[in-house]
Amino acid sequence: MSKSQVRKDEPGEILDDNTQWIAIEPQRTDAPHRTSSQFSKEHDIQFANIAPLASPNPPSFDESQFDFAGWGTSLNLRLEASDYEAGEARVKMNDETKILGQFTASALAGNAVLGSVFYALPAVVGVASVYSPISLFIATLTLFVWRPIMEELGSAFPICGAPYSYLLNISNKSLALLGAALLFLDFASTSVVSAATATSYLAGEVSLPFPEFLGTIIVLLIFTVVSLSGMKESARVALCVLTLHMVTMTILIIAGAVHWANIGNGQIIENWHNGKASSASEIAKQIFNGFCLGMLGLTGFECIPAYIARIKPGRLPLVLRNLHYPAIALNCVLMMLVLAIVPLKSILQGDNILSLLAEKTIGRGMRSFIVVNAIVVLCGGVLTGILSACELLEQLTLDRMIPKSFSRTMPVTNSPYVSVISFIAFSAAIYASTGAQLSIVSKMFSLVWLVVMSLFPLALLLLKFNRGRLPRTPNTPFWVVLLALTLVPVVFAGNVVVDPTTAGYFAAYLIAIVFFFSATQNKTRILKWSYGIYDQFPSLHRWSLTKSYGARIINIMRTLKRQPVGILVKTDEINNLFHMILYVRDNEETACVKIVHFVDEEFGVPSELEANARILDEAFPELTIDLIVVTGCFNPINVAALAHRLNIPPSLMFMSCPGPTFKYRVADLGTRIITL
Repeated sequence: MSKSQVRKDEPGEILDDNTQWIAIEPQRTDAPHRTSSQFSKEHDIQFANIAPLASPNPPSFDESQFDFAGWGTSLNLRLEASDYEAGEARVKMNDETKILGQFTASALAGNAVLGSVFYALPAVVGVASVYSPISLFIATLTLFVWRPIMEELGSAFPICGAPYSYLLNISNKSLALLGAALLFLDFASTSVVSAATATSYLAGEVSLPFPEFLGTIIVLLIFTVVSLSGMKESARVALCVLTLHMVTMTILIIAGAVHWANIGNGQIIENWHNGKASSASEIAKQIFNGFCLGMLGLTGFECIPAYIARIKPGRLPLVLRNLHYPAIALNCVLMMLVLAIVPLKSILQGDNILSLLAEKTIGRGMRSFIVVNAIVVLCGGVLTGILSACELLEQLTLDRMIPKSFSRTMPVTNSPYVSVISFIAFSAAIYASTGAQLSIVSKMFSLVWLVVMSLFPLALLLLKFNRGRLPRTPNTPFWVVLLALTLVPVVFAGNVVVDPTTAGYFAAYLIAIVFFFSATQNKTRILKWSYGIYDQFPSLHRWSLTKSYGARIINIMRTLKRQPVGILVKTDEINNLFHMILYVRDNEETACVKIVHFVDEEFGVPSELEANARILDEAFPELTIDLIVVTGCFNPINVAALAHRLNIPPSLMFMSCPGPTFKYRVADLGTRIITL
């Protein structure tokens, strides 16, 4: 379909066997004649087509006014001093965010990773019994498979919001939307499990004047208020909390080892006889089930790439190492000490197994201190979940995947109150729908975490095929990627076998989030359907309450379609331009596309760029394709200055995949890669 198809009533004829079209003068005002400023052409040739059959009951809404978006224009642009100032300020701000060293960066996710022992150990011992240390050891070793994958992705895309941001740069928006939905569910599960575990530890020490589930809701509400007050996550505060936690756990391990040496192996032998399986197959089953749930001890690692843009270059491998080895030690050693000191019956009856260990080894005072430490660390996990979700929703707003209302902030604190309240409401709904049972939420959390972790090898696989030219280190062997992708369904199936109901909860929550994100991503299509339904009832056009609905819907659609996006091009190759325009048409809700070329004085403008832009403007009637030639070099400051001039966020300025000789990193530009 060409833009000339908006003239449906003009006759045409065939002159001979070789002629299919006749050039005629355009007459209709809805497809206006191009002026000389429109791609610098003096004349425009339009083609007559056979008009489609008219509908017997034509609607009052003419869809052709949206099918034809208008002609594109050509513009030579020189950036002003104010644009350069804004660009320099943006680049400087991006550079100043890289402030986290290996220890402060480790602390942000460390409280979630190393604090998971409070809810991972009870879950694992419930299914693996005396074989829990073996299960946890195997589970923690699997992270050796993921570490090189996460390092390679981080070197290629040192940008926040991973793995959603990875998928957005190497695939289409639909897959990225699925990744965002899984991340959102992961953050909600983190907050719910942390709040419920903190309440459980508190209820084990004092008699609460209210039910335990109400305590979890109170914790969520308290941190809702904290988030709305404007408190931001502090790396230094997180480092202090993590240091306290590690010192506490170290004291507990040393005291436990001394106590074990004093009492001997009597208790662990008794526990072994009481909990051992009756057959080899039963032993393998218990170890495997514990291995599947043991993944809970690694939750939090998926959060590290989410703030990689704030980590100093080259520190990501050190951060992963700093958290991986302590996770192995805490999970395996603490579980072994629990079995060696605490009776198995007491272990299986309560969730506060570390406080039981503290009381047995040191005394009542240490038990209370462990509970306080658990509450502090776990409440930090609640806050981390809320803030991470708000950052994700902010990025989705910038990418126009959800409404701008989610970025609304409070007047004084600048807190995104819509995002905070929506997230807490969803988290509360998760907790209530599971019957306020921590065991169910914890098992579902394990499923969510597994699927989120599967996005990393999937992203790397797509990166190797779709963006193979992008510079990155290290080069992870292909078999490692396949091993990670194989482990996920195996462990996922094992978790479902342990408790099949958790798969139902996981699917229900994921479908709900995906449905919401899909609806917000397809706002124009839904509005068209709404107008179609509205137009089938003439009475709605006459009622005073509804007669203005049609105009409102059309105005909203026009507003959405007029939001521009930019395409940064280096050459005039029409096949590359065509694929980039296709991506915009299929993934963005806009009818306004600006092809941008930074002109180099040495080489000049590619000879066919203007002509090819005009061809594409003809080929896509639903898009207005403008060509902007910007004087200047292609660098981060000029890209940021152009974003300021055109009022287009850098995340909505698209480019092809750079090669090994490209001077800058993708994170320096802030743009999105959409083609090879």
